Amino acid sequence: MRTYLVTGGAGFIGSNYIHYMFRKYGDAIRIINVDALTYAGNLENLKDIEERDNYTFVKADIRDREAIEKIFAENDIDRVVHFAAESHVDRSIVNPEIFVETNVLGTLVMLNAAKKAWELPDGTFKADKKFLHVSTDEVYGSLEEGDTYFYETTPIDPHSPYSASKASSDMLVKAYWDTYRFPMNITNCSNNYGPFQFPEKLIPLIINNALQGKKLPVYGDGKNVRDWLYVDDHAKAIDMVQENGRLGERYNIGGHNEKQNIEIINIILETLQEMLPDEDPRKKLVSKDLITYVTDRKGHDRRYAIAPDKIKEEIGWYPETMFKDGIRLTIQWFFEHEDWMKNVTSGDYQKYYEEMYKNK
Repeated sequence: MRTYLVTGGAGFIGSNYIHYMFRKYGDAIRIINVDALTYAGNLENLKDIEERDNYTFVKADIRDREAIEKIFAENDIDRVVHFAAESHVDRSIVNPEIFVETNVLGTLVMLNAAKKAWELPDGTFKADKKFLHVSTDEVYGSLEEGDTYFYETTPIDPHSPYSASKASSDMLVKAYWDTYRFPMNITNCSNNYGPFQFPEKLIPLIINNALQGKKLPVYGDGKNVRDWLYVDDHAKAIDMVQENGRLGERYNIGGHNEKQNIEIINIILETLQEMLPDEDPRKKLVSKDLITYVTDRKGHDRRYAIAPDKIKEEIGWYPETMFKDGIRLTIQWFFEHEDWMKNVTSGDYQKYYEEMYKNK
């Protein structure tokens, strides 16, 4: 049975990845989920699989060398999928230090622990081991007018403390390949959306605010462009890179769903109007009059767009979910999980787990 160590598995993308892997492989794999349960980590995301015999949760911080090395010492880890990171750009502008500590130093701890566990006396590594570092398209900076796409060969040019910290962690992982031939891959993905996404992010924020008749904040002129990828497509790509990616390589994962932020908001409002029954009182609250333009974010990149040519050609992955379908799936999920949203926005989810783990 192959054992996966997933960091940040209680977060949005990490929890969706774990669900995907159990749907695909069932009892043929074992997953150890390591998460510090900071504000974006929520074990409610994994409630329906927490009793599985082949699933283990460990509350630990990736910066804690002793805790991470203990996990490797007590388990024969075959795959590391490293999601754990501070990821919200606005928070990085206010407090850059925690982003460097978690995203850079935490990644270094993970690399060293895996290297220590996998390295053989002759400096080579045990067979069939791999470390996959999950990163972002934001490390490439911003595309200007006339530019095409981000490719794996695009120079790294981060513009926010968040993207700078992720770029730094990417470079560390690459350096371990160049220096030690450490078995690794890096994936750089476009904006994800789907179930379990923390409501400070654009799509769940707009859904939640619109249903309550609250203002819908739009940075600047709303014409910043992002490439959107449904989270299940991302999970599939990560699995395929783990199994078939060439060691030492970086793979871009993009959705071919470029849209301006204001387009996203209008699509959400239109889709909510279509999906809400006429008798639902929230239907009257959903209105484009809620759109409110606010001061632009500092260092706000104008356009991101990923070219996933390499992963398509080498591995055969392609995005399966068009935005018009993915956004309906996402809205339907939020309709069916209103308690989850209430627990997150109220902070109750944190109180429950703080009590559970305070003496552990």
